[in-house]
Amino acid sequence: MSAAENKKLVQDAFAAWARGEGNAVFNLLADEVHWTVIGSTPVSRTYFSKREFVDGAVKPLSEKISGAIQATVRDISADGDKVIVQWDGRASGKNGTLYNQTYCWVMRLEGGKVREGTAYLDTELVSQLWK
Repeated sequence: MSAAENKKLVQDAFAAWARGEGNAVFNLLADEVHWTVIGSTPVSRTYFSKREFVDGAVKPLSEKISGAIQATVRDISADGDKVIVQWDGRASGKNGTLYNQTYCWVMRLEGGKVREGTAYLDTELVSQLWK
C-alpha cells in the first residue's frame, strides 16, 4: 500500500474512535504486532502480539480510567510504510487523576495492518493512574 493509503487507514480509524468506536484503531493491529510502550510504567515493555498488547496494556490502562479515552488527532504523517500520529487522549482516572495525555505513535504498516509500533507518551502520567 502507498503512504497515502496507509495514512488514510489510520486517519479513518482515529475518526471512528472519535465517534465512539474505540476498537477501530486496535483493529488495525496485526495479530503478530510488535508494540513497544516506552518508559518504566506498569504497562511499559515490548509486546509481541495483539492479544498480549491488549491484555497487558490496553485493558489494564482502561481499568484505571473512568470511561473511554477521548482521542483527538493533532497530526498524521506518512512516508512509505511508516505512519506517525500525534494525538491527545483525555480521560479521568478512577483515583481522581486527570489523564490528559499527549501521544506520538510511530507505526509500520504492511498489507493494511500495523506490524510494528512504538508509543511515546508522558510515562509519569500513566504511573499516576496506579497510585
